Amino acid sequence: MKKLMTLTRQFRDDENGAAMVEYTILLGIITVAVIATVVLVGGWVTTKWTTLWTNLSGH
Repeated sequence: MKKLMTLTRQFRDDENGAAMVEYTILLGIITVAVIATVVLVGGWVTTKWTTLWTNLSGH
């Protein structure tokens, strides 16, 4: 148990550990933004294709 506590303290005091957490959070934010963009653009493209198909089929 003491070894685990020592390891936890070292990780807490290590600046590389803090930087890793910050980069992980940043990567998560970027990932969410990319997924949201793909979903929004995908919806827009679907609407455009549906409109095009409807217009071509009607004539």
